[in-house]
Amino acid sequence: MQEVILNVHMHTRFSDGHGDYAEIVEAALATGVDVVIVTDHNVRVRGVDGWYGQRRRRVLLLTGEEVHNRSRLPQKNHLLVLGVAREMAPYGHDPQRLINTVRAEGGVSFLAHPVDPAAPAVGEDDISWVDWEVQGFTGLELWNGFSEYKARIRSWPHAIFYALFPQWIARGPFPEALTRWDALLRAGHRTVAIGGADAHALRYRFGPLTRVLFPYAFHFRAVNTHLLLPAPLSGDLETDRAAVLDALRQGRAFIGYDLPASTRGFRFRAHGREAHAEMGGRIALQGGVTLQIRLPERAECLLLRNGETVRTWTRQTACVYIARQPGVYRVEVYRRFGGRRRGWIFSNPIYIA
Repeated sequence: MQEVILNVHMHTRFSDGHGDYAEIVEAALATGVDVVIVTDHNVRVRGVDGWYGQRRRRVLLLTGEEVHNRSRLPQKNHLLVLGVAREMAPYGHDPQRLINTVRAEGGVSFLAHPVDPAAPAVGEDDISWVDWEVQGFTGLELWNGFSEYKARIRSWPHAIFYALFPQWIARGPFPEALTRWDALLRAGHRTVAIGGADAHALRYRFGPLTRVLFPYAFHFRAVNTHLLLPAPLSGDLETDRAAVLDALRQGRAFIGYDLPASTRGFRFRAHGREAHAEMGGRIALQGGVTLQIRLPERAECLLLRNGETVRTWTRQTACVYIARQPGVYRVEVYRRFGGRRRGWIFSNPIYIA
């Protein structure tokens, strides 16, 4: 399988971001991201999808949309819509109809920042997802970089400190988001997890000086979604768009916090008597399934079944477990960075039946 690094969920001047597409491309080329998907609020920007850069270093830029009901205050139920050619904002008032329409159009949808706490100190509302009766969405944005920033703000000094030193923000997905994801998986809902930047490239003026807070390049070095494709990206826009969307749809992906160290090379596979499976795949138990985990560096690795930890390894790069019970198996990896235990890798599940 070919691994590509995707960064999804960012905003430009077309909605509430402060940057433009040229800045996004420049940041992606500088940081080694392979694919970026811009999702401005309630607007489907046309004419910018394509390959950018030089022959030796190129990036695929795609556009989607973050849709929500603009008349609802405070905001709730933001949905990331990817792979749909037409405007989806008119459906924002009805989340289920929106999800159904995205599926009918051949796209994928992810519940954006399902847990997004308020930050009263700076006047930010809670904009979590609340309509949990909906069905048919592809997955959820398990780890959102900007939501974590809001969670750290207890006062204006906190806001200023973390804005100036964003490398100390990330600790991992919110426990409530992990709990919600595991509940969906246990209930039989195949739910793909992705990581999102929620990048805005905010510009603030301090007297005569202007500073960009949380620039695109910072986000591209932090929380990414790594996709596993059956073949390298070809350079053809439509072929590669389809490959990226299919990997997202199938859950052949993991979330990597690439700031402490690159997560490239992580693998989680299952081998049975007559078959094997990658992340997002299903395999028959048939007496036992060997789960193999490969880490890029030594770290603390947890294997979970149906949301409960069944095995922990410390300071290893290769981990093996014989699964003898059916269930939904996934991996969490942690490492020390900046004096704190932080989430590093969160796999999508392998389903053993």
